[in-house]
Amino acid sequence: MNKSSPALDCWFLTGATAVGKTETALVLAQRLNAEIVSLDSMTIYRGMDIGTAKPSAQQQAQVPHHLIDIVEPDEEYSIDCYLQAAHQKIAEIKTREREVLFVGGTPLYLKALLRGLESGPPANWELREQIEAEVAEIGNQALYERLERLDPVAASQIHPNDTRRLIRAVEVFRSTGQPISHHQLHFEQENEPQDCRVFVLQRERDEQYERINRRVDVMLEEGLVQEVEQLTSGGKQLGRTASQAVGYREVIDYLQDGAVDVMKTKIKTRTRRFAKRQGTWFRSLSECRFVPIAGNVDASQLAEKIIAQVN
Repeated sequence: MNKSSPALDCWFLTGATAVGKTETALVLAQRLNAEIVSLDSMTIYRGMDIGTAKPSAQQQAQVPHHLIDIVEPDEEYSIDCYLQAAHQKIAEIKTREREVLFVGGTPLYLKALLRGLESGPPANWELREQIEAEVAEIGNQALYERLERLDPVAASQIHPNDTRRLIRAVEVFRSTGQPISHHQLHFEQENEPQDCRVFVLQRERDEQYERINRRVDVMLEEGLVQEVEQLTSGGKQLGRTASQAVGYREVIDYLQDGAVDVMKTKIKTRTRRFAKRQGTWFRSLSECRFVPIAGNVDASQLAEKIIAQVN
């Protein structure tokens, strides 16, 4: 067990997008006398509310929430920044003799909190853009084959279609002459599920996808397009990280020259793919305990069920 991470003493409620984490998290936090720390790489951005399904002001008033609305959408925010802020919040909350409950669906944040992370040198944006241009010319598979030669360990842990991680791995090697896997060996040190309190809400695929489709419809009804218009008004642009948020790029493309139905279909398709990747991540983490749910969930009963697995 990796005793070095302070997050191993915390609670985690996670799962794929639209699985239904928020209501259960509020009840669970109240039962645990906990404060909630966001485990989401996009709710950190101010003004990105609808498309990230950010907890409402009313929900945030019920239980103290942290690491939400902490940076502007045009600012860069790395996983290293997140880990530093999260560890600081853990320490602060513990001084108040309260539990810490991480809530959100960013698996990389979860893995880094549980196992620690040495992510290598800072981003080299100029070099990264060069590699991105190479990918556009030669394709993912060719870049993947290059990475297999440069860093076979990293290549074995990255899917050939995971363009972002492929580019980062090649970037680190070209920047430092060392494989990124040398920086991340301890990132693969597993913890036993009984030594952690990591709970993943899980629905059957068809139900999950239907919930995603409904959520996208609701987001558009609630004003996602108008939200993106506001974020990009006056020539403003989303930063490199914020622009990766599911839904926002599709709306930006629509505003430039597109059709509503095409935009809606693209958001739903990309969100379903994102949820599938989240599920793959969670299944790969030994620390996770899966909690099957279906239909309308009684948040109180579910919270008690989760607590009972630990006590």
